[in-house]
Amino acid sequence: MLQKIVSFLYFCHSKINIMKHFLNKSINHAHKLLILTVLLIISASLHAQVLNSVQQRKLSNAYTIITNLYVDSINEKKLVESAIESMLKELDPHSSYIPKEEVERVNEPLEGSFEGVGIQFQLLEDTLLVVQTISGAPAEKVGVLAGDRIIYINNELIAGVKMQNSDIMKRLRGPKGTEVTVKVLRRDQKDLLEFKIVRDKIPVYSVDAIYMVTKEIGYIKINNFGATTADEFQKAFSKLQKQGMKHLILSLQGNGGGYLNAAQQIADEFLKDDKLIVYTQGLNQPKSVMSSSARGRYENGKLIILVDEYSASASEIVSGAIQDWDRGIIVGRRTFGKGLVQRQIPLPDGSMMRLTTARYYTPTGRSIQKPYKDGPEKYEKELLNRYNHGEFLYADSIQFPDSLRYQTLMLKRTVYGGGGIMPDIFVPIDTTKNINAYHRNIIAKGVLNKVVMQYIDRNRNDLKKKFSTFEKFDKNFDVSNDIMETLKAAGEKEKIEFNEEQYKKSEPVIKLQIKALVARDLWDMNEYYRVIDAENESLQKAVEILQTPGAYEKILK
Repeated sequence: MLQKIVSFLYFCHSKINIMKHFLNKSINHAHKLLILTVLLIISASLHAQVLNSVQQRKLSNAYTIITNLYVDSINEKKLVESAIESMLKELDPHSSYIPKEEVERVNEPLEGSFEGVGIQFQLLEDTLLVVQTISGAPAEKVGVLAGDRIIYINNELIAGVKMQNSDIMKRLRGPKGTEVTVKVLRRDQKDLLEFKIVRDKIPVYSVDAIYMVTKEIGYIKINNFGATTADEFQKAFSKLQKQGMKHLILSLQGNGGGYLNAAQQIADEFLKDDKLIVYTQGLNQPKSVMSSSARGRYENGKLIILVDEYSASASEIVSGAIQDWDRGIIVGRRTFGKGLVQRQIPLPDGSMMRLTTARYYTPTGRSIQKPYKDGPEKYEKELLNRYNHGEFLYADSIQFPDSLRYQTLMLKRTVYGGGGIMPDIFVPIDTTKNINAYHRNIIAKGVLNKVVMQYIDRNRNDLKKKFSTFEKFDKNFDVSNDIMETLKAAGEKEKIEFNEEQYKKSEPVIKLQIKALVARDLWDMNEYYRVIDAENESLQKAVEILQTPGAYEKILK
């Protein structure tokens, strides 16, 4: 076959020479160039196909030789997956291979739902503790309560057998309409309670928090850009409007991205009709443009977007569009710099490739993607290098060359490309609240979470009676010395060396985290952020800007 293709190319080359001779005698110059161009394109295309064919045959031959001649038995599935992973690693940091077993789990946060029973659980000393039941989900409907301990799932003993979280999830999740039986031990009940739960779709939310920071300032936090993000945002926005919101703070801190169309829909809420939001382009992908429509619900009010070094991809699309059109103010630290577009391509066995096909560009033409040509190791350490270089502490620690200078589209303010979105107002990390070794260990080894779970388990009913509303809890709940002593003792049990100096330095932050975790388990994630955001410097700066007369307008000049 290869010999035939080579012969055909030689034939084409010969025919081109003959045609050149013919053209010289019979056709005008313009027509000569046109026909020669077409013939050369055909020849080049065939040549490229031959090269591709050679490389494909090489890869196929290597696989055949290995599987037929290798000295020992081999795992063919593992061999193929390793080859695919190695090829993708040669391309860029974000092209990846997803095994069949992982596809559903990886897509769940973006798809907006999964199928199961609807409980949040915690493995506490080899016991499956129900932390919360999701409102309206099957488990809640049949009467499972927070604080219940699941002992059996489908008559299989779960307690005391040291199962992994993933093993528990496999048993509780399943297709909508199927049934799972659980037996639970409830405090103050002698016998196990049995519940038959019919699995259903369980929502996964991308809006973490919605509340009024002041009487006029609303706050919405989005954790990713998924299939339901736009609808969730609409509901959140309407709720805040009813509460008297005049200005909006949108937090994209820690938001690693998601679906492109979800980012477009959120940006569209803030921009007037026919404004470019983002465009994508790649070597084998034509330029694709996304613009705003006339349906935005918040096109004129004061808007501040919070970002940090973990805000990436879709978060950078939204913040970049708002900055380029001078529509709002970006507050925080330079974003991650992930501006490569991945397309999910299914493979025959149910596995999947996420292949980078294009790059994102902001309305001014800035590429969002930071450089990655120095290899994956340097790319992965780039945030650490930023920190060591002082970028998280000082706004002027990063120097941009003139070639990366751009001007915003309305007010001609200077902004920069080169990877990530540089905020309009820089907010440094508070080093006094940095997690030290002691603090890091009690979190990493699960001590902090375990102590909180045990505290709530013992005091759930009393806490609910004492704090009938979150407002009462937020105002009056204090983390007692008893809880802190329990934490220290639990740390020592896990062989975490107690360090008095580090403990004292981290104590205020640890107490805030404990209070936030208690709030989350008594109410929801929204209340967790209402507590934890008390120490969010970027949020505090945004509120200061909105409450200081003329400050917002001065920045957007």
